[in-house]
Amino acid sequence: MPEGHTLHRLARQHQRRFGRAPVVVSSPQGRFEVGAAAVSGRVLKKATAWGKHLFHHYEGGRVVHVHLGLYGTFTESPVPLPLPVGQVRMRMLGADYGTDLRGPTVCEVIDEPEIADVVARLGPDPLRPDADPALAWRRISKSRRPIGALLMDQGVIAGVGNVYRTELLYRHRIDPFRPGTDISAEEFDALWTDLVALMKVGVRRGKIVAVRPEHDHGPPAYRPGRPRTYVYRRASEPCRVCGTGIRTTVLEGRNLFWCPACQT
Repeated sequence: MPEGHTLHRLARQHQRRFGRAPVVVSSPQGRFEVGAAAVSGRVLKKATAWGKHLFHHYEGGRVVHVHLGLYGTFTESPVPLPLPVGQVRMRMLGADYGTDLRGPTVCEVIDEPEIADVVARLGPDPLRPDADPALAWRRISKSRRPIGALLMDQGVIAGVGNVYRTELLYRHRIDPFRPGTDISAEEFDALWTDLVALMKVGVRRGKIVAVRPEHDHGPPAYRPGRPRTYVYRRASEPCRVCGTGIRTTVLEGRNLFWCPACQT
């Protein structure tokens, strides 16, 4: 599932490509036909993101709300676009570029005030300048759930996915099974500060870069074209720092990776 940096990157890209001009919106697949008609031809005032949610704010107070989920993707190309291929839920056409959205979990039109209802279910987003980490800290410090689960809870921190979760805990040598109540305020402050920095790099580079330069060697990344990771998708491989075999298990429905020697 795309993590928060991907949605912020998309918001910036859509703002550059389509912002402050009328946009033609359609639904070749047909499932978003009514929603597309409600905004087509209107000026896209801005595009914003909160966690894993993307918002297109149109003139007149209508907003297209998108959550990519596991399979959603945007593909972009200069106009004229070719005929739609596959199940295109939403097509946007601007003066110079167009983009197709396929496979989202959510693609709906809401009114501007309804954004607050979506955001009310989410924790602070480290990439937003108005983020309040104290909200996340209060939820973590009162919970007996493992910190590895809490970091993935979008109601605690919005935008963190499996890669940021596993890599962040490794970078701070924290056992992912420690209860939130056992995380100190100092540890949380360090985690939050590092997370903000890592996610800003993700927005800028379009990739999650978590391995420090002095450790960026040895076995290759888990997939061609991806940066190396410390533990993510490296089960049974040697830790890049201590050589211990990386372990994996399922925690609250998601695969978890950690080094049993470094993360104690």
